[in-house]
Amino acid sequence: MANNRIPYGMLALGCAGALGLAACGGGDGSSAPAQGTLQVSMTDAPACGFDHVYVTVSKIRVNGNPNVDDSGSGWVDIPVTPARRIDLLSLTNGAMATLGKSALPAGDYQQIRLVLQANAGKPYANAVVQTGGGGDEIALTTPSASQSGYKIIRPFTVAPDTLTDLVLDFDACKSIVARGNGGFNLKPVVTAIPIVVSGKVVGYAPAGSRVYAERGGEVVKGTVATSEGAFTLSPIEQSSTTGNVDVVVVPPASAARGVGIIRSVPVVAGASTTVSTATAPIAPPPSAFNTVSGTVTPLSAEASLRALQTTGGAKFEVASTFASMTTGAYGMNLPAAAPVVGTYQTTLPIPLVPDATAAGRYAIEATTSTGAVKSSSVDIGTGPATRDFAF
Repeated sequence: MANNRIPYGMLALGCAGALGLAACGGGDGSSAPAQGTLQVSMTDAPACGFDHVYVTVSKIRVNGNPNVDDSGSGWVDIPVTPARRIDLLSLTNGAMATLGKSALPAGDYQQIRLVLQANAGKPYANAVVQTGGGGDEIALTTPSASQSGYKIIRPFTVAPDTLTDLVLDFDACKSIVARGNGGFNLKPVVTAIPIVVSGKVVGYAPAGSRVYAERGGEVVKGTVATSEGAFTLSPIEQSSTTGNVDVVVVPPASAARGVGIIRSVPVVAGASTTVSTATAPIAPPPSAFNTVSGTVTPLSAEASLRALQTTGGAKFEVASTFASMTTGAYGMNLPAAAPVVGTYQTTLPIPLVPDATAAGRYAIEATTSTGAVKSSSVDIGTGPATRDFAF
């Protein structure tokens, strides 16, 4: 997902004055507004360095006004009863957990709030289990989650006498920030996608690979290839303005392989696009891995970082992380070999050609919580590199 915490811009309502929940259209005002049904589900992208990421959802709230605060008017609540504790890492490769379903006035909606249950002793409502950490749960600090909820701006329409499916896509990898004292904060990167306008991309890659669907170098969906190498990128919103997606495969360091990129993969609502098969997976050639690390100051920057690789005049995100909230330190382990690149075609396998000019070369981009951005080039082709950022 992109570094912007609210990836979608605020759009105007479809009907003038429809800042509440009344349905669009005419009427004499004497009859009750038409009703529709909203069903909300949750899915996830991969999480970095965790075996489990638990969140407990108590309520979903929706409103027709993108600017109203949590105590304002016009909210419709979709209770999750009982509150549901979900392991986000079980929701990859297109798996979804239904949170709730409720009838509500038909019309245009703009804002969603994801409300979590507060921690109150073990087992924690919201927690993480680190890879290699012995299985112990660490409480996840969730500022404002149980009061105002996490805000998502995303226009969607509930039609009369119709079930509308809305998926909250929770990117755990980009949402968990180390505090440096062994604790973790949740700073959610969540998007909302109506199922009716989404499609999927499927294929095979080395087991454990991180697989991203990107537009313009921004991740719109991510997952992890299964132990058999299968991956499903879903849901991906079909877009008439931003077009196809680029599929980026980043095998784990243990696989010692480079990056594979397939350009211009079509996304069709309600359909599936295949980019590789079990007998001919996307399998980049061998690669060493080297680290890029550094610090971001001041700590108040609360920076996120991305490693971008440029090939064919386009940038692709290969890795991302957060700077520690208590030390400002960060680190990413990146492939040193040339990426292999191909363009989507219906005939499989898609030929992949190495770009030697991009081998080991990355732009490290740091973005503060207020949106300030700095970028620095590195070459980790022959060894580790250090890049510090001061804002």
